[in-house]
Amino acid sequence: MNWKTYYETHLTTAEEAVTHIKSGDRVVVAHACGEPSYLLDAMVANASAYRDVELVHMVAMGKGDYCKPEYAENFRHNAIFVGGSSREAVADGRADFTPSFFFEVPRLFSTTMPVDVALVMVTPPDENGMCSLGVSVDYTQEAVKQAKLVIAQINPQMPWTGPNSLVSVKDLDVIVEHDAPLIELKPGKIGEIEKAIGEHCASLVPDGATLQLGIGAIPDAVLLFLKDKKDLGIHSEMFSDGVVELAEAGVITNAKKSLNPGKFVVAFLMGTKRLYDFVNHNPDVDMRPVDYVNHPFVVAQNDNLISINSCVQVDLMGQVASETVGSKQISGVGGQVDFVRGASAAKGGVSIIAMPSTVKGKISKIVPLLDEGAAVTTSRNDVDYIVTEYGVAHLKGETLRQRARNLIAIAHPDFRDELKAEFEKRFHCAF
Repeated sequence: MNWKTYYETHLTTAEEAVTHIKSGDRVVVAHACGEPSYLLDAMVANASAYRDVELVHMVAMGKGDYCKPEYAENFRHNAIFVGGSSREAVADGRADFTPSFFFEVPRLFSTTMPVDVALVMVTPPDENGMCSLGVSVDYTQEAVKQAKLVIAQINPQMPWTGPNSLVSVKDLDVIVEHDAPLIELKPGKIGEIEKAIGEHCASLVPDGATLQLGIGAIPDAVLLFLKDKKDLGIHSEMFSDGVVELAEAGVITNAKKSLNPGKFVVAFLMGTKRLYDFVNHNPDVDMRPVDYVNHPFVVAQNDNLISINSCVQVDLMGQVASETVGSKQISGVGGQVDFVRGASAAKGGVSIIAMPSTVKGKISKIVPLLDEGAAVTTSRNDVDYIVTEYGVAHLKGETLRQRARNLIAIAHPDFRDELKAEFEKRFHCAF
């Protein structure tokens, strides 16, 4: 059967497609802005037909209606990264959280998390019957490979993102056509604090460096201060609109990369239509699975890899909590540790954890001890640089005493005296 005939015979409506999901199934949903919201809406509308359907997802960017209390008997969300739509459900015990390094998530689907159904969104097929996974290759590609059943939304607005993002029409068991704009992530608000942090981070970025950037206002602020740099590159789990601006200005060329020169190597994308238009059929954009992009061994092959991420708290030993507030899970490890360790092993590599010094000026984020119950995301053995609006603290290779001094120097001035008192108590010496 040729692919066009296969396509036509497997084409159906969303309402009929979701009837193939059965009670007790594990359903893996495509990641972040690659989420097939149209299929999820149809599934939720059919909720009365299900009991105990497990929905596995990382960053959920849609409505997340399946997390609502009224669907507790129908759906149970299993978050690998907790987001705004799932925090309450996880905190209340109506949803679960599974810790995992991002680069290891695809392997879960062939080991401890076998996939019954994959819900994905792809481009229309090309002349060879191949579709692109567009803005979400990361774990989505492996979910397609491992799933017993693949339900796919064909969306003409999904960008085409290179040869490593492809799946065959014949990998799709149930096909639904629906043309709709992708979910967009608007740029974060960049204030004076974020600008100061961005400028400090940028001071650690040499010409020719390869960047990994997390999500939010701080990575975007870093990009503001890189406009005088030359021949920067991208090897990152994701990037957003700020990278487009620097690429169009000729700052990001990928020319000096020691691995995949000339290419933006990335696992997923979150941004606005400007980003999606930039990557669409762009031969320089190479979307790949996260078990390649984020694998520390692969990351380490990028000379001068600069990793920039954020966190919730840092204690005076250098332990970094990035995913919990006390015992409350608010996000996940994502790719932070993947890149911290990869950068550590890379020639000329640097990892940066950047954060405002306080929560709204009221609570210091540099603390004597992490909050009770907090998970350590990046260990004190892995941490390299900590940056706040007050400066840069280098921790790797420093004693506990010197680490504490360095961190107190970049804490908010309102909290330095109490941190110094804790220092003197702990180390039995004057600050």
